[in-house]
Amino acid sequence: MTQHHSRALSLSALTVLELTPPQMVECAAQAGYDFVGLRLVPATDHEVRHEIIGATPLKRETLARLRDTGVKVLDVEILRLKPDTDVNAYKPMLDTAAEFGARYVLVAGNDPDEARTADRLAQLCDLAAPLGLSPSLEPMPWTDVKDITQGARVVKAAARPNTGLIIDPLHFDRAGSSTETLRGLPREYFGYVQFCDAPAERPADLDTLLFQARCERMIPGEGGLDLAGILRALPDHLPVSIEVPTQQWAQTAPALERARKLRDATLGVLERTYATT
Repeated sequence: MTQHHSRALSLSALTVLELTPPQMVECAAQAGYDFVGLRLVPATDHEVRHEIIGATPLKRETLARLRDTGVKVLDVEILRLKPDTDVNAYKPMLDTAAEFGARYVLVAGNDPDEARTADRLAQLCDLAAPLGLSPSLEPMPWTDVKDITQGARVVKAAARPNTGLIIDPLHFDRAGSSTETLRGLPREYFGYVQFCDAPAERPADLDTLLFQARCERMIPGEGGLDLAGILRALPDHLPVSIEVPTQQWAQTAPALERARKLRDATLGVLERTYATT
């Protein structure tokens, strides 16, 4: 039987996005997480931007908080590969990620040219390799890398040892992917897995899909996603990054309370999943 308690847990930035990066580190430490995820580059134009890349006071404060708490950085977000992306422009972000000791860089494919996406991903991996970083692609149904099959094609074409796929249960389900397909992909593609829940019924339109993904996910185990199936289709040692943005809950409960409850719920899902194996 797999010992789920040996699973490292990470607090994703999107779960506690109202906090500054140093506060995220503190929250992760107080809530009993091993890792934290930091958003160094905003995902959208509307999101708060932290001055954390390069020699900034906020970066120094974050580094100090990491040292003081012993929390490690699992991943940093988010780099988008677009038609006009100059991968070299991402070097300062990668340098800062390396200073934080991050392992993974979350990458989104926002270019309809799949071959060019793979080429850019390969370039990004070459930049990141000396820094000990693995730029990993997260398929999302509203991006140009929509599902794990397409993501796996891009990763294979990039042909770099320091890349792979990030599975997010919500995107996995909304793209209509199957655990059978997931089980058939190379094991070395997976470095960690994101974790959340959502209603079983899939949104009928893009606006609802985006709103659910960015603002209204559910506590693991309280929705209708096949979390056990996804876990069993992946290597059983992967760190779990808990990514549960909840706009409504965030209005009534502080970040620390949410982080603790999400950690407990995730451990419960892991326990139930592996109790039967």
